[in-house]
Amino acid sequence: MEVVKIIVTVVYVIVCVALAAIVLMQEGKSAGLTGSISGVADTYWGKNKGRSMEGALEKSTKFLAAGFILLSIVLNIL
Repeated sequence: MEVVKIIVTVVYVIVCVALAAIVLMQEGKSAGLTGSISGVADTYWGKNKGRSMEGALEKSTKFLAAGFILLSIVLNIL
């Protein structure tokens, strides 16, 4: 049982570091005054956000956050 706890803890630390790095790599959501005037949603990047690097970062953030919560619960039970 102790080996399982060590393995889960190592995976947990890796997920924590990866989550912090991915959050720091993301761009800010505030577009400033120009974004509110010109309408960011009408641009090419706004329409194809899911296929861009920013979309991939958001998806991976969601999965890593879910893994973080799940591993936190597992470590609490162990």
